[in-house]
Amino acid sequence: MATIEWNKSKGTTLGVEWEVQLIDAQTRMLRQDAGAVLAGLPGLSETGEHPQMRHELMQSTIEVVTGICGTVAEAKADLARSLKDLQQTAAPHGIVLAASGTHAISGWREGKVAPSQRYAELLEQIQWPARRLQTCACHIHVGLRDSRRVMPIINALAVYLPHILGLTAASPFWCGHDTGLASSRSVIFGTLPNSGPPPLLADWKEFEDYMTTQLRAGTINTIKEVWWDIRPHPDFGTIEVRIADAPPTLREVGMLAALVQSLVQLFDTQYDRGYTLPSRLPWVTADNKWRATRYGLDAVVITDNAGATAPLRDEIFELIRDLEPVAWRLGCPEELAVAQDVLQVGASCDRQRAVRAVGKDELASVVDALVTEFAEDRFVLPEEGGHGG
Repeated sequence: MATIEWNKSKGTTLGVEWEVQLIDAQTRMLRQDAGAVLAGLPGLSETGEHPQMRHELMQSTIEVVTGICGTVAEAKADLARSLKDLQQTAAPHGIVLAASGTHAISGWREGKVAPSQRYAELLEQIQWPARRLQTCACHIHVGLRDSRRVMPIINALAVYLPHILGLTAASPFWCGHDTGLASSRSVIFGTLPNSGPPPLLADWKEFEDYMTTQLRAGTINTIKEVWWDIRPHPDFGTIEVRIADAPPTLREVGMLAALVQSLVQLFDTQYDRGYTLPSRLPWVTADNKWRATRYGLDAVVITDNAGATAPLRDEIFELIRDLEPVAWRLGCPEELAVAQDVLQVGASCDRQRAVRAVGKDELASVVDALVTEFAEDRFVLPEEGGHGG
């Protein structure tokens, strides 16, 4: 068995990775120009790379990354600084920015892969499922002090996969069609090997054994090829929650970060006190993810291993109320409270469909609304007709 070292974090530190779309200001289609935009950014290193903005798989996407932050407010401020530079650099190219799980109109066949040996190898290995990955996500990293608590906390977080996805589902449209899903991105990404909910592993030794077996079998070449919805990141000393679609607004990114950091802090404290953390049978976790993928906030989810169910909206309401004391201690009660706003006005998938309904069925109105939401950091409601008001 190979030992996987955990790079200890100083408490529940925070990091955010937000994948942002490059949108043509005139046509509202995706622009495959990440290379040109990144090359024009201020603050490039001697190697021509930027420490906080980088390529994703497709040239239509730039990933904006924070440093190691202590609070959600710090992470939001970090992202805001980077986005200002990104917007100013993109504008002369006729590019505006937006964020959602998928682009409503542009087809995946139009995507161009970023110039990276790693991405080239990925496409060669996985082929068609990888070629379709013109999707965007938001990943939240939260630090942990040691490896002993990692798998129990991941198992506990997996209980809340539908809550996280329901609040952030932002990909109802794919290649010009309504998929009938709240998060088509979850299905598209889920065709990759080693994706989906994390397996139910009891402790760090079981994780090490699992990875050793996968490496020996040639299923993966590195543990970085494990793309679970929640995964440990030993090099960073973080748990990485990866299930969320890319939210359209910085407000919702802050909400997501506050929710994840508060959950991890709660379970970290409970672990220290000797509590048995919650978990669900693998079939329950997988089924709940599907329910949120299909229905978003309107899902009815399984609440225990015996098959009891409840509306996801009710479960989220109770969760936010339970996490409020933790959020106060972490300094993010206002960011967590945005979840209540989302419950009221709808997640991005709901807002996108509502805008389309009053936009005479034109998907361009959906892209207009997403561009406005991103630029103005507010929700565009259907009475605005998708044009930002």
